[in-house]
Amino acid sequence: MTALYPLKFEPIFKEKIWGGNKIKDVLGKDFSPLSNCGESWEISGVKGDISKVAEGPLAGQLLTELISNYQGKLLGERVYNKFGDEFPLLIKFIDAQDDLSIQVHPDDTLAKKRHNSFGKTEMWYIIQADEGSTLISGFNRPINKEEYLQHFKDGSLMEILNQENVQADDVFFLPAGRVHTIGKGLLLAEIQQTSDITYRIYDFDRRDAAGNLRELHVEQAVDAIDYYHYGEYKTKYKDHEDTANEIVTSPYFVTNKLDLSSKTARDHHGLDSFVILIALEGKATLHYENQSTTLKMGESILIPATIPGFEIEPSTHFKALETFIPK
Repeated sequence: MTALYPLKFEPIFKEKIWGGNKIKDVLGKDFSPLSNCGESWEISGVKGDISKVAEGPLAGQLLTELISNYQGKLLGERVYNKFGDEFPLLIKFIDAQDDLSIQVHPDDTLAKKRHNSFGKTEMWYIIQADEGSTLISGFNRPINKEEYLQHFKDGSLMEILNQENVQADDVFFLPAGRVHTIGKGLLLAEIQQTSDITYRIYDFDRRDAAGNLRELHVEQAVDAIDYYHYGEYKTKYKDHEDTANEIVTSPYFVTNKLDLSSKTARDHHGLDSFVILIALEGKATLHYENQSTTLKMGESILIPATIPGFEIEPSTHFKALETFIPK
């Protein structure tokens, strides 16, 4: 059997009514022949959108094939025992040339009951933001289901939603149940549970190319929403150079920010999980087991659990997200 190595996958490009050109212009990813690209799915185990290895001896193999063949060697024995053949994370880049719909995702319990699926807890890391860009995360004051429905019915929903001014390097963690939307002018990396279930609450009365309004999921959303008001929605984190800065810790994934100007060793012995690196800026060489590969802005790489230690050597200032499944 072919030895495992750090794996890059062919991106899966998604044209969206709100998509733009930054995935090509900023991240350098050619999504032709699409007219725009709202999402680039970097590593996906979602049925119908399974990632394919881009290079090396395993080129052309699907992620599902790799999991079936390598099991715990790829995912980590602990992770494989928990998730089996389902890859637990979905990694994306998102470019919003226009506002996305106001939406919510169900948690594990509701998603399992309704869709036999995982829920969708996610996080956003803002790579680039046009001046004046905003997003919505949660409510701006205490609210209950009845008040929410009244605001929805009388067209004043925006009055109760928490709008945040956004700039590059901001982080937002969005547990399942939190009402949210990505505002126009934002390019971001998204890490989420493997799920493609979205309840669209409001879509600004937009029409698609055929002149049709997009489907809303008002009734499904009501029971999925977390109505609690939180005092802080933006994630605060430390940002020290040449070390791993933990930015998100959840039951579903842990994510660190790497901000590197010199060679840095990463030791994941004892973690028993795959590790994913998402390159946000610059270029670096990844050294592992007397071998090496490169990683540059706009690329993502899956490092198998059998490679728990590696070094990252930046050729320019290098920023990346590092994410894995926690114990």
